[in-house]
Amino acid sequence: MTTATMSTPRAAHDFGTAAVHANLAAARLVELAIERGEGILAANGALNCLTGARTGRSPDDKYLEDTPAIHDRIAWGKVNQPVTPAHFEKLYARVMEYMRGKKDLFRFDGYAGGDPAYRLKVSVFTEEAWHSLFAKTLFINAAPAELAGFKSDWTVIDASRLELEDPASYGVKNKLCIMQSLERKVVLIVGTRYAGEIKKSIFYAMNFDLPEREVFPMHCSANVAKNDDSNVAVFFGLSGTGKTTLSADPQRRLIGDDEHGWSANGVFNIEGGCYAKCINLSKEGEPQIWNAIRFGSVLENVVVDKATRVPNYDTAELTENTRVTYPLDFVPDCVQPPMGKHPKNVIFLSADAFGVLPPVAKLTPEQAQYYFVNGYTSKLAGTEAGVKEPTPNFSACFGGPFMPRPPMVYAAMLAKKISDHKSSVWLVNTGWTGGPYGVGSRFKLSYTRAILAAILDGSLANATFVEHPVFGLHMPVAVPGVPAEMLDPRNTWADKAAYDAKAKDLAKRFRDNDAKYALSDAVRGAGPRA
Repeated sequence: MTTATMSTPRAAHDFGTAAVHANLAAARLVELAIERGEGILAANGALNCLTGARTGRSPDDKYLEDTPAIHDRIAWGKVNQPVTPAHFEKLYARVMEYMRGKKDLFRFDGYAGGDPAYRLKVSVFTEEAWHSLFAKTLFINAAPAELAGFKSDWTVIDASRLELEDPASYGVKNKLCIMQSLERKVVLIVGTRYAGEIKKSIFYAMNFDLPEREVFPMHCSANVAKNDDSNVAVFFGLSGTGKTTLSADPQRRLIGDDEHGWSANGVFNIEGGCYAKCINLSKEGEPQIWNAIRFGSVLENVVVDKATRVPNYDTAELTENTRVTYPLDFVPDCVQPPMGKHPKNVIFLSADAFGVLPPVAKLTPEQAQYYFVNGYTSKLAGTEAGVKEPTPNFSACFGGPFMPRPPMVYAAMLAKKISDHKSSVWLVNTGWTGGPYGVGSRFKLSYTRAILAAILDGSLANATFVEHPVFGLHMPVAVPGVPAEMLDPRNTWADKAAYDAKAKDLAKRFRDNDAKYALSDAVRGAGPRA
């Protein structure tokens, strides 16, 4: 089936008599959201909204239209669940019927892709004003002159309060779903008010589109030294591993906190804003994020005192996955346009709930490919529906839920980029030490920042390293500002035999996982000794 034969349009969507309010100013969207009961204004000026039952992404309810044109380029399975064109057509018809029944709808037009050479035009239609504000903060806003006759490459239609009465008739399991078509370039969001689905659907689109333009799409943050524009770093990692927190460094300029492309020109941010976790947020620990929470930003699921309107970032009463979104320019001295040179350092962030990985290790090129394609971390509480505590997880390329193509496509692109540009690659564990989750404790943020400082100033590359006996990782024997005994994780466990057993357990999990991939002998040999 080709796009020309599809009855669902790619650009013109008929919303009937519903009034579509396009590209409203942030202040007006805040005002409307409050009037409509969608949120309240916190004391710091941010709009605080609750997302209801779903306080994180719903990956098990994400579906992709299966058509002949894209079928052979997709890694079908748990991440990329297929639905037929007929099912997509039926859901599209139901969504449009629902949206036409609304008195007011909201439209945002803008871009994904900070480099004009690779950007996509994006339109987001929502039934809630605060979702439009979310899109306005997260995507790159079009200039007023560019809005006249704006024709999108991709369209997101968010029917956040619609519940499907007969899910099976649409080819889905539940009353909510996210359904995407790479040919029609349309995303349908049904039954979830969690706004992160909006941004991740476009990242998913870029992860399909960019490789065909020889651009490597990355689930990473990026920053650059203030005194050296060639000292760029990227930080790969799933939600909760520290991408946003660690790239928000007062000593460096922020390029972006979550999604980037690496082209022949260097790196560029796909988005125009940041989406930071708020749990246990403090002004002292994360001043850039703290100061960015003001009028024009959106808090999600943060408990706010009814009398004072002061946010309580220390409670997980609603979810561990409390969030704030804000425009990139709310961060002082951010890079605009959000582009940088080729990275000197590539950092993989892993929140290891087993407590056995070292806080930092320098990777060989073969290890870089191995640990990238396996993408080990822990799912942290609240980031996905049903996740209540840290759970060991392998997510290909540190972004499996957002990768339509086979993981080896992205791994090959990484290998070429780090080879061409002589980038150093590091594995940094932001998870547990002294024992697994429930026994040990998380690494102090101050220690992780000290490790990153040594990586980014170039000094750690010249350190003395020792090899981990199970994982073969090269661990430095000293890092300024970090207790030496913590650099070898075995030293932090009171029960050394328990550490050895847990390390072997995790190593076996790696080996069981890597069997899924067609790795070269050299890359497979760079993995742990199970």
